[in-house]
Amino acid sequence: MSTETLLQLEQRLIEAARPFAVVTVIRAAPPTSAWVGAQALVDGDGALHGWIGGGCSRAIVIEAARQTMRAGQPKRVRISNEPGRPEADVEAHAMPCASNGVLELFIQPTLPAPAVLVLGSTPTALEACVLAQRMGLRVCAAANVTAPLAALGLSRIMQGFDSAAFDQIEPQLILVATQGDSDEAALEAALRSSADAVLLVASQRKADRLRDAMLLRGIAPARLAALHSPAGPHIHAHTPQEIALGAVAGLVALRRELELAAAAAADAGHCVEGEAVPALPPCETPASIDAPAARYTNPVCGMAVEIASARHVLDYGGERVYFCCDGCKLEFERAPDKYLAIAQGRTQLEKT
Repeated sequence: MSTETLLQLEQRLIEAARPFAVVTVIRAAPPTSAWVGAQALVDGDGALHGWIGGGCSRAIVIEAARQTMRAGQPKRVRISNEPGRPEADVEAHAMPCASNGVLELFIQPTLPAPAVLVLGSTPTALEACVLAQRMGLRVCAAANVTAPLAALGLSRIMQGFDSAAFDQIEPQLILVATQGDSDEAALEAALRSSADAVLLVASQRKADRLRDAMLLRGIAPARLAALHSPAGPHIHAHTPQEIALGAVAGLVALRRELELAAAAAADAGHCVEGEAVPALPPCETPASIDAPAARYTNPVCGMAVEIASARHVLDYGGERVYFCCDGCKLEFERAPDKYLAIAQGRTQLEKT
């Protein structure tokens, strides 16, 4: 894939508000087919576009890129069997290819700004739309009267309050600033949506009354925990502009809190809920390697592994299992009983 094509793909993903990560080779030591400056793009589905070396390191690169997208932070990755002192800011992996070589990569994620949905066309709602866009948020709006919203350059404007329609834009945060215009209908639709948090512009007395109304409308108490009122910090606001400023400050604070929580989950090795990590592909077999006398058949990809020089070994179920690369070892660890049965079945066939 040419640099121009890669840039075009980046632009399409940005316009579609989809996450991706750009992988750049910053060191390449032979034997390797990559070169310094080579680039590839990993999209949110785990597909790799471009070229940063052979298939042996592909699974490592894709998973590292997906981790940067989950955490929202860049990282350096080194794939090598060279001895050396560990570096705190470099994620090290063993080179799975028997031909060795060294790859060092820099992975930079690009994440779409979270979508924020503002409910209402009050002066506070209009000002909040403007301020939220200035904060880099993707702003949509819904209201009974949409004409005042038309000139604000919003991503989308919806008529009325429908949680199913809200979920089509996948808002992370919803700000309810109806202030007397269908408050209950707007708040119920917001709470029935999949938004992570709902912020309500209201006095404490009104917020308490609306919470009670939501319980009567069948909103579960657990979901009410996603409701935040006041919508932002107390700044002694009086005018619609000042109220909007406090509410947008609340949006920014919640956005950063959610990002920090996602980064902490990624650091702990947890995936985003509902996101499946794709199965690792089989490793490539270097054509230049002669089959040794003492071999073990990798139960994951079927490659013959030289036992004496195997670098990826695991003891499980009283048996030692040998792998051609770290990717196959990781795949085995996901379903060890399945692959151990394959290995034992092959052993029995060889004996007969």
